[in-house]
Amino acid sequence: MGAARRTLTMPPTPIRRIYLASRSVRRREILTQMGVRFEMLLLREGVARGSDFDETPLPGENPVDYVLRVARLKAKVGSIRMNQRRLQTLPILAADTTVTLDGEIIGKPTGREDAMHILRRLSDKEHEVHTAVAVQLEHRVEVTLSSSKISFKPLTESVIRNYVATGEPLDKAGAYGLQGKAALFVRNLSGSHSGVVGLPIFETGELLARFGLELP
Repeated sequence: MGAARRTLTMPPTPIRRIYLASRSVRRREILTQMGVRFEMLLLREGVARGSDFDETPLPGENPVDYVLRVARLKAKVGSIRMNQRRLQTLPILAADTTVTLDGEIIGKPTGREDAMHILRRLSDKEHEVHTAVAVQLEHRVEVTLSSSKISFKPLTESVIRNYVATGEPLDKAGAYGLQGKAALFVRNLSGSHSGVVGLPIFETGELLARFGLELP
């Protein structure tokens, strides 16, 4: 009898690129900082664009469950769009960030007056920022969470008014951007700076590595 044939098992092909299902400039910048190669997979977000998903919190939903659910939903919609557009199959990364004060979800302001109202509430208080990151590859979905605590110094009416006049807080959860002028408001931050900005570097790197992405 001849020698038995051996079947060689080839290692899985390493993943070198992902899709980013987000319009966020900050998330693009953070992925670039991490050395992650990505392509944009744009979804419709917001009422004006006819959103591909509903970000309304469910009745009684706590902030952590909410942000995890929305991140998964964005990744799922991204996977559907990838298949509809007959794009190359790659992992899809989506994320969602929410600000909470005393357990209440603080979303994006509806306008300048609402932004001022939110900032008055955050003044001289501690609040939390939760960012969930979801990665989906075909039927596999994994999610990670970064939670941080931030304390604002007391904000005067003139400081609030001047900040809102810059337009910076109008499209951001909690009505402020830590990467911008609102950094001046922060008395203390416990957690992940990048997570508050919108994409926690450590957690995102660990999650992508589990999907076989080669990182520097």
